[in-house]
Amino acid sequence: MIVLRTPGGLSLRLHPRALTVGATCALLTVAVGVVALGSGDYPMSAADVLRTLTGGGTPAEAFIVHELRLPRLATAAAVGAALALAGAVFQSLVRNPLGSPDLLGFTQGAATGALVVVVLGGTTAMLSGAAVASGLATGVLVYALAWRRGVHGYRLVLVGIGVAAILTGVNGWLLTRAPLMDAARAVLWLTGSLDGRGWAHAVPVLVTLAVLGPLVLAGAGPALRLMEMGDDAANALGVRVERLRLALLATAVLLVALAAAAAGPVNFVALTAPHLARRLTRAPGPNLLPSAALGALLLVVADQVAQRAFGGHQLPVGVVTGVLGGGYLIWLLASERRAGRL
Repeated sequence: MIVLRTPGGLSLRLHPRALTVGATCALLTVAVGVVALGSGDYPMSAADVLRTLTGGGTPAEAFIVHELRLPRLATAAAVGAALALAGAVFQSLVRNPLGSPDLLGFTQGAATGALVVVVLGGTTAMLSGAAVASGLATGVLVYALAWRRGVHGYRLVLVGIGVAAILTGVNGWLLTRAPLMDAARAVLWLTGSLDGRGWAHAVPVLVTLAVLGPLVLAGAGPALRLMEMGDDAANALGVRVERLRLALLATAVLLVALAAAAAGPVNFVALTAPHLARRLTRAPGPNLLPSAALGALLLVVADQVAQRAFGGHQLPVGVVTGVLGGGYLIWLLASERRAGRL
């Protein structure tokens, strides 16, 4: 066990294997990122990419790397980390392997706000703001409906699935009300896409991760491990369960909403990354840091597959994560049934 302490008194406990997994995923993300920055219609070697990133390179290389490719890469890594961190928090809070924002209505809620803006003819900035606001409003609604002298994990899952079903229907109706060109643009966004992403999309997610990430990792990680033993046990050990649960849910919903505003509702990263991190680390607890690092790696790799694996046809990244994540979900359900938990 490795214990990292901050000057403010917070401590972060990491298992060596979990730290190794997180560091390895981060390094792989950087390596894949260098390859991604050098790929495309204007190919560059890894040495050229690194020289350009450190301030060298020709003006053309600097423009291509810093203005065209790096913002998309940063958005992919930030969105993947945000979704995975939120997914790990959700799964730990509800003590359910299916406790993912994809399935509990939060991404659908963010999509509803964005579609309202599309129907009303709003701007891209308004779309992002509406996605964040409606995602947070959905979180409040699910929490309020699930409240009954506290929020039980199983009840939160059921309420979330119901809200997700309702919002899916609402989103379908909104698409039918939108003009044809706007509806086509909305469908691309709903699939989950990183096309044309700039620093305006990446910076809000990166800043939120930089601020809230350390607080969740160091301040809430130990308490989450205690809460996985049950509310009564956590209360007996001094954890203010309901207050912490509300704060963590608000943080996770904010991360999901910002990720959806940046890249659309990219599916299954929040579900698969925490599961894979748990299997790789073989460590108890929510595995927040490995999950975030693995989520960034998964989305960066998925974006490269979407761009390069189909010749001249680029796919939205959500198509790739949906196919891979859907297959993983089927395998997970089969495993849970064999284990007698379904």
